[in-house]
Amino acid sequence: MAKMINKTLVLTYIYLLIYIILSSGVILYNKWVLSPKYFNFPLPITLTMVHMGFSGFVAFLLIRVFKVVSPVKMTFEIYVTCVVPISAFFASSLWFGNTAYLHISVAFIQMLKALMPVATFIMAVVCGTDKARCDVFMNMVLVSVGVVVSSYGEINFNIIGTVYQVMGIFAEALRLVLTQVLLQKKGLTLNPVTSLYYIAPCSFVFLSLPWYVLEKPNIEVSQIQFNFWIFFSNALCALALNFSIFLVIGRTGAVTIRVAGVLKDWILIALSTVIFPESTITGLNITGYAIALCGVVMYNYIKIKDVKATQPTADSLPDRITKDWKEKNSSDGGSPRGLELNDEEAPLITSRLSHIGRTQLGNHSAV
Repeated sequence: MAKMINKTLVLTYIYLLIYIILSSGVILYNKWVLSPKYFNFPLPITLTMVHMGFSGFVAFLLIRVFKVVSPVKMTFEIYVTCVVPISAFFASSLWFGNTAYLHISVAFIQMLKALMPVATFIMAVVCGTDKARCDVFMNMVLVSVGVVVSSYGEINFNIIGTVYQVMGIFAEALRLVLTQVLLQKKGLTLNPVTSLYYIAPCSFVFLSLPWYVLEKPNIEVSQIQFNFWIFFSNALCALALNFSIFLVIGRTGAVTIRVAGVLKDWILIALSTVIFPESTITGLNITGYAIALCGVVMYNYIKIKDVKATQPTADSLPDRITKDWKEKNSSDGGSPRGLELNDEEAPLITSRLSHIGRTQLGNHSAV
């Protein structure tokens, strides 16, 4: 029994490492593909559509051809009232987020992403899924001040890229809240494959509208290079990230997930300055991000405390793994409830979680 638990614990940290590598890798890969200084494919909507088309195709094969996963009962009403609006904001968040890579550095983008809990809290209060609280509000002020300081210290500050990134953050926050409100109301639970199956094609359709207006003319008049293996491997990495998140969620707890997310952000900021030498980090950047991170950590602590208050006992990571292992051997198992891992590069998976725990909305861990 002890050997089994130790083996499970080792696997958990291996999955966390894989998640951190894939999450950082997808972001850096997207930046490299889109940047005019490197691969020079400055068409973020096209790249996002490649991801959606590939993900939807793989999900179709798994559900309809190989029948590895059974489809959920999806009515026309649920599709129109739930999947369509969620897909619209999902597509918008990816479009805006990928466009930001054309204008600002990966390091600065990660610093701006500290605003995610602020955006999610605002949207949750507006939509009535959360209440305005003084302690959370003060944390949001601290995060906002940190991001402002970090932005002031950005040497290559670009207002267009900053606006795109902030718009992407708020679109993702609204998607999370809508997922909670709409899917929970309908009692619909989507696993990773069914999320891809239903949401990716719809997002592809939404993206085709701005693509036709903004990018199709550029493709026709310019010599845009298209390397099949580059785009195939890029889309495959994004798909692998989705499934790595699912594995992490199924094997660890909220505290470990959030710590892994913070660690990944710092690693990504450091790696981006090495891979993209034009990215310059100033002392004011780091100071502002550290201030914002303090607010994010405090916010995470409050949310985790709220979740624990609703649970009879608070399990540590080894205890949770032991509990999950026992449940898997006594029943059909399943992922721990109430966990959250909002990753802007792979939000299809997190849509499954955001409607499970009403008390947990907010900060991305990754990607």
